[in-house]
Amino acid sequence: MKGKTKMDLENKDELTVETSDSAQSAENEEIAEAAEALAEETSVAEESQKPARKGRGKKQKIETHEEKPQSEWTERVVQIRRVTKVVKGGKKLSFRAIVIVGNQKGQVGIGCAKASEVIIAIQKAIADGRKNLITVPIFKTTIPHPITGRSGAGAVMLRPASQGTGIIAGGAVRLVLELAGIENILSKSLGSKSPLNAANATLNALKALTPFSEVAKKRGLTMAELLN
Repeated sequence: MKGKTKMDLENKDELTVETSDSAQSAENEEIAEAAEALAEETSVAEESQKPARKGRGKKQKIETHEEKPQSEWTERVVQIRRVTKVVKGGKKLSFRAIVIVGNQKGQVGIGCAKASEVIIAIQKAIADGRKNLITVPIFKTTIPHPITGRSGAGAVMLRPASQGTGIIAGGAVRLVLELAGIENILSKSLGSKSPLNAANATLNALKALTPFSEVAKKRGLTMAELLN
Protein backbone atom coordinates (compact mmCIF):
# COMPACT_ATOMS: atom_id res chain seq x y z
CA MET A 1 0.00 0.00 0.00
CA LYS A 2 2.79 2.28 0.89
CA GLY A 3 4.48 1.62 -2.50
CA LYS A 4 1.27 2.27 -4.35
CA THR A 5 0.70 5.43 -2.43
CA LYS A 6 4.17 6.65 -3.20
CA MET A 7 3.72 5.84 -6.91
CA ASP A 8 0.33 7.52 -6.97
CA LEU A 9 1.81 10.60 -5.35
CA GLU A 10 4.65 10.67 -7.86
CA ASN A 11 2.18 10.38 -10.74
CA LYS A 12 0.08 13.13 -9.26
CA ASP A 13 3.12 15.34 -8.86
CA GLU A 14 4.10 14.68 -12.50
CA LEU A 15 0.60 15.55 -13.69
CA THR A 16 0.63 18.69 -11.56
CA VAL A 17 4.02 19.71 -12.94
CA GLU A 18 2.92 18.99 -16.51
CA THR A 19 -0.30 20.96 -15.96
CA SER A 20 1.55 23.91 -14.43
CA ASP A 21 4.11 23.83 -17.28
CA SER A 22 1.38 23.90 -19.95
CA ALA A 23 -0.45 26.67 -18.15
CA GLN A 24 2.74 28.67 -17.83
CA SER A 25 3.58 28.16 -21.51
CA ALA A 26 0.09 29.28 -22.53
CA GLU A 27 0.41 32.31 -20.26
CA ASN A 28 3.82 33.08 -21.77
CA GLU A 29 2.36 32.83 -25.28
CA GLU A 30 -0.43 35.24 -24.34
CA ILE A 31 2.09 37.66 -22.85
CA ALA A 32 4.25 37.42 -25.97
CA GLU A 33 1.24 38.08 -28.25
CA ALA A 34 0.18 41.04 -26.12
CA ALA A 35 3.73 42.44 -26.24
CA GLU A 36 3.86 42.06 -30.02
CA ALA A 37 0.49 43.80 -30.43
CA LEU A 38 1.60 46.62 -28.14
CA ALA A 39 4.84 46.99 -30.09
CA GLU A 40 2.93 47.18 -33.40
CA GLU A 41 0.55 49.84 -32.02
CA THR A 42 3.48 51.84 -30.70
CA SER A 43 5.32 51.70 -34.03
CA VAL A 44 2.18 52.78 -35.94
CA ALA A 45 1.63 55.70 -33.56
CA GLU A 46 5.25 56.80 -33.86
CA GLU A 47 5.12 56.65 -37.65
CA SER A 48 1.95 58.74 -37.72
CA GLN A 49 3.53 61.37 -35.48
CA LYS A 50 6.74 61.58 -37.52
CA PRO A 51 6.76 64.27 -40.26
CA ALA A 52 6.71 62.96 -43.81
CA ARG A 53 10.20 62.71 -45.20
CA LYS A 54 10.92 64.63 -48.35
CA GLY A 55 11.78 62.68 -51.46
CA ARG A 56 10.18 59.36 -50.37
CA GLY A 57 6.91 58.44 -51.97
CA LYS A 58 5.96 62.09 -52.61
CA LYS A 59 7.58 64.44 -55.05
CA GLN A 60 9.12 67.47 -53.48
CA LYS A 61 7.37 70.65 -54.52
CA ILE A 62 9.66 73.31 -55.91
CA GLU A 63 8.46 76.79 -55.09
CA THR A 64 8.80 79.17 -57.99
CA HIS A 65 8.58 82.88 -57.36
CA GLU A 66 6.74 84.57 -60.17
CA GLU A 67 8.40 87.72 -61.38
CA LYS A 68 6.34 90.81 -60.87
CA PRO A 69 5.36 92.55 -64.07
CA GLN A 70 7.47 95.62 -64.64
CA SER A 71 5.71 98.99 -64.71
CA GLU A 72 5.40 100.66 -68.10
CA TRP A 73 6.34 104.02 -66.56
CA THR A 74 9.95 105.18 -66.60
CA GLU A 75 11.34 107.87 -64.32
CA ARG A 76 14.47 109.91 -65.01
CA VAL A 77 15.96 112.37 -62.54
CA VAL A 78 17.00 115.57 -64.30
CA GLN A 79 18.42 117.56 -61.40
CA ILE A 80 18.78 117.50 -57.61
CA ARG A 81 19.76 120.78 -55.97
CA ARG A 82 20.17 121.91 -52.40
CA VAL A 83 18.02 124.94 -51.74
CA THR A 84 17.55 127.14 -48.68
CA LYS A 85 14.60 129.12 -47.43
CA VAL A 86 15.03 132.04 -45.07
CA VAL A 87 12.70 131.67 -42.10
CA LYS A 88 12.43 133.24 -38.68
CA GLY A 89 15.48 132.14 -36.76
CA GLY A 90 17.71 131.25 -39.72
CA LYS A 91 17.70 129.25 -42.95
CA LYS A 92 15.81 126.05 -43.67
CA LEU A 93 17.79 123.56 -45.81
CA SER A 94 15.97 121.24 -48.24
CA PHE A 95 16.47 119.44 -51.56
CA ARG A 96 14.67 120.04 -54.84
CA ALA A 97 14.27 117.21 -57.35
CA ILE A 98 13.18 117.47 -60.99
CA VAL A 99 11.92 114.17 -62.42
CA ILE A 100 10.51 113.30 -65.85
CA VAL A 101 7.94 110.48 -66.04
CA GLY A 102 6.86 108.78 -69.27
CA ASN A 103 5.77 105.49 -70.80
CA GLN A 104 7.48 105.99 -74.22
CA LYS A 105 4.05 105.57 -75.83
CA GLY A 106 2.96 109.18 -76.13
CA GLN A 107 2.53 110.18 -72.49
CA VAL A 108 5.01 112.28 -70.53
CA GLY A 109 5.03 114.57 -67.51
CA ILE A 110 7.39 116.67 -65.40
CA GLY A 111 7.42 116.71 -61.61
CA CYS A 112 9.21 119.10 -59.26
CA ALA A 113 9.18 118.75 -55.47
CA LYS A 114 11.12 119.71 -52.34
CA ALA A 115 11.82 117.75 -49.16
CA SER A 116 14.32 117.54 -46.33
CA GLU A 117 15.71 114.26 -47.77
CA VAL A 118 16.71 113.43 -51.34
CA ILE A 119 14.73 110.16 -51.58
CA ILE A 120 11.54 111.77 -50.32
CA ALA A 121 11.98 114.67 -52.76
CA ILE A 122 12.35 112.23 -55.68
CA GLN A 123 9.26 110.25 -54.62
CA LYS A 124 7.20 113.44 -54.35
CA ALA A 125 8.47 114.61 -57.74
CA ILE A 126 7.49 111.26 -59.36
CA ALA A 127 3.98 111.56 -57.89
CA ASP A 128 3.74 115.15 -59.14
CA GLY A 129 4.88 114.10 -62.62
CA ARG A 130 2.23 111.38 -62.87
CA LYS A 131 -0.45 113.94 -61.96
CA ASN A 132 0.60 116.28 -64.78
CA LEU A 133 0.83 113.87 -67.73
CA ILE A 134 0.12 115.07 -71.27
CA THR A 135 -0.57 113.10 -74.46
CA VAL A 136 1.80 113.76 -77.36
CA PRO A 137 0.49 113.33 -80.95
CA ILE A 138 3.20 111.28 -82.66
CA PHE A 139 3.14 110.93 -86.46
CA LYS A 140 5.07 107.77 -87.37
CA THR A 141 8.21 108.32 -85.26
CA THR A 142 8.33 112.13 -85.18
CA ILE A 143 6.11 115.15 -84.52
CA PRO A 144 3.45 116.34 -87.02
CA HIS A 145 4.81 119.87 -87.60
CA PRO A 146 7.47 122.37 -86.43
CA ILE A 147 6.77 124.24 -83.20
CA THR A 148 8.45 126.37 -80.54
CA GLY A 149 7.68 126.20 -76.85
CA ARG A 150 8.48 128.72 -74.12
CA SER A 151 8.83 128.69 -70.35
CA GLY A 152 10.14 131.69 -68.44
CA ALA A 153 13.31 132.95 -70.12
CA GLY A 154 13.85 129.65 -71.98
CA ALA A 155 12.62 128.51 -75.39
CA VAL A 156 12.91 125.23 -77.27
CA MET A 157 12.48 124.84 -81.02
CA LEU A 158 11.34 121.43 -82.34
CA ARG A 159 11.37 120.26 -85.98
CA PRO A 160 10.22 116.96 -87.54
CA ALA A 161 12.95 114.64 -88.86
CA SER A 162 13.11 111.73 -91.30
CA GLN A 163 13.54 108.08 -90.34
CA GLY A 164 17.01 107.32 -89.01
CA THR A 165 17.83 110.83 -87.79
CA GLY A 166 17.46 110.03 -84.12
CA ILE A 167 16.94 112.52 -81.30
CA ILE A 168 19.11 115.57 -81.92
CA ALA A 169 18.84 117.14 -78.47
CA GLY A 170 20.60 117.24 -75.14
CA GLY A 171 20.02 117.60 -71.43
CA ALA A 172 16.46 117.83 -70.15
CA VAL A 173 15.05 118.27 -73.68
CA ARG A 174 16.40 114.87 -74.75
CA LEU A 175 14.97 113.11 -71.69
CA VAL A 176 11.50 114.58 -72.29
CA LEU A 177 11.51 113.54 -75.98
CA GLU A 178 12.81 110.01 -75.21
CA LEU A 179 10.20 109.29 -72.53
CA ALA A 180 7.47 110.70 -74.78
CA GLY A 181 8.30 108.01 -77.35
CA ILE A 182 9.66 110.24 -80.14
CA GLU A 183 12.50 108.59 -82.07
CA ASN A 184 13.40 111.14 -84.78
CA ILE A 185 13.41 114.88 -84.14
CA LEU A 186 15.54 118.02 -84.39
CA SER A 187 15.66 120.51 -81.53
CA LYS A 188 17.42 123.66 -80.39
CA SER A 189 17.39 125.13 -76.90
CA LEU A 190 17.33 128.93 -76.81
CA GLY A 191 17.59 131.45 -73.98
CA SER A 192 17.79 130.14 -70.42
CA LYS A 193 20.02 127.14 -69.71
CA SER A 194 18.03 126.05 -66.66
CA PRO A 195 17.02 122.35 -66.89
CA LEU A 196 13.60 123.10 -65.42
CA ASN A 197 12.93 125.87 -67.96
CA ALA A 198 14.15 123.69 -70.84
CA ALA A 199 11.98 120.74 -69.75
CA ASN A 200 8.90 122.93 -69.25
CA ALA A 201 9.46 124.63 -72.63
CA THR A 202 9.68 121.23 -74.35
CA LEU A 203 6.52 120.09 -72.60
CA ASN A 204 4.79 123.32 -73.64
CA ALA A 205 5.75 122.72 -77.28
CA LEU A 206 4.57 119.09 -77.24
CA LYS A 207 1.29 120.11 -75.62
CA ALA A 208 0.62 122.64 -78.40
CA LEU A 209 1.06 120.09 -81.22
CA THR A 210 -1.99 119.52 -83.42
CA PRO A 211 -2.50 116.01 -84.86
CA PHE A 212 -3.28 115.60 -88.56
CA SER A 213 -6.68 114.09 -87.77
CA GLU A 214 -7.92 117.33 -86.18
CA VAL A 215 -6.61 119.45 -89.07
CA ALA A 216 -8.27 117.16 -91.62
CA LYS A 217 -11.53 117.31 -89.69
CA LYS A 218 -11.47 121.14 -89.59
CA ARG A 219 -10.79 121.35 -93.33
CA GLY A 220 -13.37 118.71 -94.21
CA LEU A 221 -10.79 116.38 -95.75
CA THR A 222 -9.71 112.82 -95.22
CA MET A 223 -6.27 111.91 -93.92
CA ALA A 224 -5.21 110.61 -97.35
CA GLU A 225 -6.30 113.85 -99.06
CA LEU A 226 -4.52 115.95 -96.43
CA LEU A 227 -1.25 114.05 -96.65
CA ASN A 228 -1.30 114.04 -100.44
